[in-house]
Amino acid sequence: MSSVFGKIFQISTWGESHGKGLGVVIDGCPAGLSLSEEDIQAELDKRKPGQSKLTTSRKEGDIVEIMSGVFEGKTTGTPISLVIVNQDQRSHDYGNMVELFRPSHADLSYNLKYGNRDYRGGGRSSARETAARVAAGAIAKKILLDLEGIKFLAWVCQVGTISAQVPDILKVRAEDVESHPTRCPDREAALQMEQAILAAKKSQDSIGGVVQFVVQNVPAGLGEPVFDRLEANLARAMLSIPATKGFEIGSGFEGTKLRGSEHNDAIFHSEEKGFYTKTNRAGGTLGGISNGMPIWGRVAFKPTATISKDQDTVHKEGEASKLKAKGRHDPCVVPRAPVIVETMAALTLVDFYLEQRARGHLFK
Repeated sequence: MSSVFGKIFQISTWGESHGKGLGVVIDGCPAGLSLSEEDIQAELDKRKPGQSKLTTSRKEGDIVEIMSGVFEGKTTGTPISLVIVNQDQRSHDYGNMVELFRPSHADLSYNLKYGNRDYRGGGRSSARETAARVAAGAIAKKILLDLEGIKFLAWVCQVGTISAQVPDILKVRAEDVESHPTRCPDREAALQMEQAILAAKKSQDSIGGVVQFVVQNVPAGLGEPVFDRLEANLARAMLSIPATKGFEIGSGFEGTKLRGSEHNDAIFHSEEKGFYTKTNRAGGTLGGISNGMPIWGRVAFKPTATISKDQDTVHKEGEASKLKAKGRHDPCVVPRAPVIVETMAALTLVDFYLEQRARGHLFK
């Protein structure tokens, strides 16, 4: 089972939802970067469980510890190892899942592939694995911010059929996103989303949603033509997040409704800006390469698979059965997902950035 992502800035995550802990080893981080546990903890706090009544009640501080690769507050260029200890596992909650497969969960596919599975919270298939990614992503973000001023921001733009109204995605601020537990910057929509999530929770069900992301100050030239396209790698990264079912960049599927004359981004040039476009339906990439415009897109998340309603399933021997899942689960995963989406964007871009820099290509 491969748990490695990236080529130059390469991360290897490890650990299970109900094991002793989780962690990540990071290879390829440049030396001399100022880094503290507080830098990483700030990102983990956005993802951790138990944040509000809209999330799972599992209580994990997700406290990170730097085990290697940092000396006197600076990265040394050697592998960085980060550890997060699990504190609030209740493996007995999963006793009725030893012999039964959860519908729309990875239980069945894992068992078919490996011949066994960790039924305690899903093991590696659990979204708890993303804590390790977010820890690594905090470092990727810091590299890109310090070296190029690249900024990442994601927020919830849809829950069920409720959509946020955001006139200008480039003007959304982090404080707007963090002002409500839904992480939706549109307050009116956020309140409606909150009620929809609580209604799903009350009925022992779940609901899905969509996360919007924007990356600003991206230099032109990141990405490769053909197979290593920037948007292709972003899609791979985003769809590696548990519960994801769709990825769009720029105008996405809505762009198919337009004609070329409506969809094309006219090109301009000025001494101050260089080459630029006034519209950005392309989403910041052309031919698989960043064009200097903000990168933006959306990621779709399905309703949480583990719910406490009776569902049809089968015993591992194939006998028909019913399952009412126990345990503590998010009625909607999207309020905790924005930082994970930011993370996967950062891990993708930092790899392309360091590769471009290693080739000696200058951006400015």
